[in-house]
Order: sequence, then C-alpha cells, then structure tokens
Amino acid sequence: MIEVFKTTVTDRQLAQRIVEAIHDEMINCRANFDLWDCDNILRVQSRTGELCPLAIIGVVERFGHSAEILPDDFSLLMNEKLAS
Repeated sequence: MIEVFKTTVTDRQLAQRIVEAIHDEMINCRANFDLWDCDNILRVQSRTGELCPLAIIGVVERFGHSAEILPDDFSLLMNEKLAS
C-alpha cells in the first residue's frame, strides 16, 4: 500500500529528519519527499500492506508542519461517477 500526502514541508534537511522518524517508528514503511512538487509530496509505502495515515500525519505535525492525504485518481473518478 502507498499513501500520498500533501505537506507544508519545504526544507530538505527537515524532510530528511521526518523520513528518518517515519522509518524509526514504522519499520515496515519506506518514505520519501518530492519537494519539487507544488504540494511538497510525502509518499509512504508499507511493505506489509498496513499503513496508518494518522500516525504519519502525527509525525509530520510533531515537526511543526501539516500533512493531508491526497486522494488517488481512481477514488476521484469513482466519486464523480457515483455523483452523476
């Protein structure tokens, strides 16, 4: 499972510290930032299939920033179909 977050993180060193904290606390997860993206994307992939988005948001918030889950394109498409 992969979860993608929009964040307020813009500093590379801070992003690295957040990634290290995620790796320390969630040993079955791999995380990385894409600070080139306008949404300062944080991607977290679980090797076991289990992922707690609230725990990841909590890690980011402990560093004084915010994160929110970005819906995937499939979810957006399904919601549009259901609405019509």
